[in-house]
Amino acid sequence: MPPHPKPTNIDEYIATCQPEVQPILQGIRQTIHASAPNAEETISYSMPAFRLNGILVYFAAFKKHIGLYPPISGDGSIAKAIAPYAGPKGNLQFPLDQPIPYKLIEKLVKLRAKQSTAKK
Repeated sequence: MPPHPKPTNIDEYIATCQPEVQPILQGIRQTIHASAPNAEETISYSMPAFRLNGILVYFAAFKKHIGLYPPISGDGSIAKAIAPYAGPKGNLQFPLDQPIPYKLIEKLVKLRAKQSTAKK
């Protein structure tokens, strides 16, 4: 069986994921859009990503969690909130057997957008 072609957009990426994970990925996508309306969708490293003066965030589905990248820093109150989700190298892992913290994702994306705009 030939390997799946690499996705060229977020819709294609989500379509390749398990059916029970697809609504979660759509929810994360909508949360990012609402939190950073000027960010553009793209695929980078075969993962869904949003670009705003460079890559704002990536997210990806795995067997037992949703990953969110890159590491988020620069806000003490957020550091405490993300501690339970800290994965390797500071990336975040949201377990699929727990509610996805969309409000936390919203805060993270807004912080990243603010940092990204300040860099520009």
